[in-house]
Amino acid sequence: MKKRIAVLGAGPGGYVAAIRAAQLGADVTLIENREVGGTCLNRGCIPTKTYFRNAEIMSTIRRSEEFGISIDGYSIDGKALQERKQKVVSTLVGGIESLISSYSNIEFIPGTATLKDKNTVSVELLAGGNKEVVVDNIVIATGSFPQMTETKGVDLEGVITSDDLLELDHIPETLIVVGGGVIGLEFASIYQELGSHVILLASRILKDADKEISKRVTPLLKKQGIETYVDIRAKEITKEGDKLKVLAKYKEKDEEIEVVGDYVLIASGRGPLVDGLNLEGVGIDYDGRGIKVNDDFETSVEGIYAIGDVNSKGIQLAHVASAQGEYVVEKIMGHEPDIVLEHFPSCTFMMTEAAQVGFTEEQLKEKGIEYKVSKFNFAANGKALSLGETDGIVKVLAGKEDQKILGVHILGPHANDLIHEGALAVSNNMDAGDIIRTIHAHPTLSEAFSEAVMGINDQAIHIAPKRKRKR
Repeated sequence: MKKRIAVLGAGPGGYVAAIRAAQLGADVTLIENREVGGTCLNRGCIPTKTYFRNAEIMSTIRRSEEFGISIDGYSIDGKALQERKQKVVSTLVGGIESLISSYSNIEFIPGTATLKDKNTVSVELLAGGNKEVVVDNIVIATGSFPQMTETKGVDLEGVITSDDLLELDHIPETLIVVGGGVIGLEFASIYQELGSHVILLASRILKDADKEISKRVTPLLKKQGIETYVDIRAKEITKEGDKLKVLAKYKEKDEEIEVVGDYVLIASGRGPLVDGLNLEGVGIDYDGRGIKVNDDFETSVEGIYAIGDVNSKGIQLAHVASAQGEYVVEKIMGHEPDIVLEHFPSCTFMMTEAAQVGFTEEQLKEKGIEYKVSKFNFAANGKALSLGETDGIVKVLAGKEDQKILGVHILGPHANDLIHEGALAVSNNMDAGDIIRTIHAHPTLSEAFSEAVMGINDQAIHIAPKRKRKR
């Protein structure tokens, strides 16, 4: 008898889970009350990366004289930017809708789902009316929403979330960004290049990154022109004429500052979207961090699973949600998933990109794992020099004895593309020798990774040898 699976939410976790389940022969009901693609496609990854490309072009134009090119009279059109962004999003949404409809064993229902019991989902149809779906298993993939801080004044007009910012049809003259995580840094970096004067108020910079990388980010933000304050918290937001004023206090010293801008972006993270699911009614445990799940992403109710941003694992990345979705439906369908969930690349799209996979130095020290460190500067890489993007490093962590690649941390040009060679190495338990014996093309940015790995054995060609201490 065919398995029947209901998937609640058609974001990168839900629609991938639905497609994989259909490939494995299940009858799938996919329920979504907004656009397919979820936050990532419609209000997150794709819109911001579309704007990121605009920001890259603006940065290149401003630096054009470095390349012997003079450009006069250029300007930016906020409405045109948004139209292009919407065109990219609409194209991808249409593609996913077409993909879903190509599976005869996926029924897509536009509506809002509520759990009735462990096998029944009640759907309030967007077209009107209700429908009940009876299934063998349920996968909750409802995602997350942008959270506001408890800072006084966050309800004022002009205090916005990332969702709101992406709907603006103009570039703010001055944008205050509260938050030094991925969302805050990406928007700060993008809007600075688009023409805003950005003021960044950050409690910490990329708190989950290797500390050496996060420390290197701050001066690069300042170099870009972002007015950057770190180790500080926003205390109060007030209206000052047609502007907004933020009072902020340093965490470690008795000092306050005031900054004024047109908009205040609250980039303090995202919370699990569980409202209306009736989790209590069916006995599913959850808290403010999300739905509690075991190692197989099963909730406290047998047969019901939660993947992506909505679960309590705390990994809010689209590609991780997709991987969890595939893992869960393969388990449901009686397969043993062959995917490494422990390690995954994490990317930050700033003008100087940051990416990481595997362990940080701090984590290795905490675990008591002996390791070696090797670094290679992009300033010594021919392709980076020709691009005019020499800021940053590739940092590789490897086991002291077996030289297994344990972590890769990249700050620099195209870090978010380069990280996947590191992800391949970490996920497949590769050692330094596996990388060293692989020829890397010249001139490419990838050589920086190869050289960093070669440095584990003091074999790097373009790193000067360490000086021996005189006795």
